Amino acid sequence: MNYKRLLSFLFILLLTISSALADDRRIDPAWPVPDYVEHLLEVATEEIGYTEDHGRSKYGAWAGDPAAQWCAEFLCWCVDQVDQRWGTSLLRNVYPFYTSSNTGRNFFVRNGRYVVRKGKVDGWGYQWLKGQDTFIKSGDYVPQPGDWVFFNWGGGTDTEHVALVEYCTEDRPGGTVTVHVIEGNNPSAVARNTYELNSPSILGYGTVREVADTTMVFGNQGEKVRQLQERLAYLGFLRADLVTGRFTDSTTEALRAYQEARGLRVIGVANRETQQLLEEEYNRTYQNDPNIWSVVDDD
Repeated sequence: MNYKRLLSFLFILLLTISSALADDRRIDPAWPVPDYVEHLLEVATEEIGYTEDHGRSKYGAWAGDPAAQWCAEFLCWCVDQVDQRWGTSLLRNVYPFYTSSNTGRNFFVRNGRYVVRKGKVDGWGYQWLKGQDTFIKSGDYVPQPGDWVFFNWGGGTDTEHVALVEYCTEDRPGGTVTVHVIEGNNPSAVARNTYELNSPSILGYGTVREVADTTMVFGNQGEKVRQLQERLAYLGFLRADLVTGRFTDSTTEALRAYQEARGLRVIGVANRETQQLLEEEYNRTYQNDPNIWSVVDDD
């Protein structure tokens, strides 16, 4: 009798271990999760199960159109709730307020916090993760809690859906990574969902942190352009009054001058080689600049 019980116990233990091994492992975030992200996920989780009423949603009504497709409106509403409950100012600053295709993604691009899944950023160029010497390919960036995922279902480049990253898992070390999200309008409710990291439907991510750099060309505008211009100006290649955040002819000429002076290809485009050398030179020069240090008199 005891022998049978032992076999039964071992069998149950084996099943338990096998089940645990079969479960996907949650991937730890690469950076500390900000408090506001925890609050955002809390608000979004509270809404799981909400269902629209005959094609109308409270999120659409809040944004101005009760009958709208409301995936973006849901996320923006959640951000607004965080602002109201915790006194933050996230909406329109850290996260966008928007109701139309591409507007949300463009907000993150302008603010230097967009990571393409692979290929080029529309209207800009190729990207690379900070500290890396190769362009981003599918699977290189694992999204973090609080990131927004932008989708296109038909192989195009316009954003057709957006979701909030809750966490990611992998089935084994170096194996398949799954992105776990909370999303609205799925298809008529707020729900959790999962997507493979390499899903061709994923266009890219609006990120909590600035984790990638982007090739910049004439006509681009935003925070990345401003950073580029500030570095060129500090090193004497651009007048300070031309630091506007808009990539104009003056930026092109400043880049060409810098590239010629440093032995780079003279193309007037802020490619990876130019930006990495410029950043390294700027940081080194700035750290050794006696004008930025102040003397404190203890008397």
